[in-house]
Amino acid sequence: MKFDISAEIEFNVEFYDVDSMQIVWHGNYIKYFEKARCALLDKIGYNYNHMRESGWIFPLTSVSVKYINSLQFLERVRARAILTEYENCLKIKYELYNAETGQLCTKGESTQMAVEIASGESFMVCPEIFISRVEALVKAGGE
Repeated sequence: MKFDISAEIEFNVEFYDVDSMQIVWHGNYIKYFEKARCALLDKIGYNYNHMRESGWIFPLTSVSVKYINSLQFLERVRARAILTEYENCLKIKYELYNAETGQLCTKGESTQMAVEIASGESFMVCPEIFISRVEALVKAGGE
C-alpha cells in the first residue's frame, strides 16, 4: 500500500540547547527528531500513551543523523517526520530546516521495534492496532 504520512512542527532553538558558540549541541538534534516523531504519532492516533495502554512499547533500535548546516540560538526550526515503514517496524525519516530560510540543516532516520509489555518479547511485525490506525489515515488521505 502506497502511503504518504508526515507531520511538521516549528519551534525556536532555546539557550539550553546550544553550546558556548551558540550552535545547537549535536546530541540535541535527536531531541528535535523526537519532537517531530511525537507529532507524527499524535497524527496517527497512536502516541506513546496509546502504545502502553494497548500493551506495547516501541524502543529505538537504531538512529542515524546527517549534519548538514548548524542550527543556532533563537533560529526558528521546522522539523518534519515522515513515516517510511509501519508493518514490520516503525521507521521514520527526519528533516530539520531553518524555518525562515528553508535551508535543510539536518536529516536522519530512526527505527523502532514492537515489544509486547506483558511478555517482554520483541516482534518482527507491528501490532494490528498500530497498522490499522496507519491504514485508516492513509485511506483518509494522510490528513
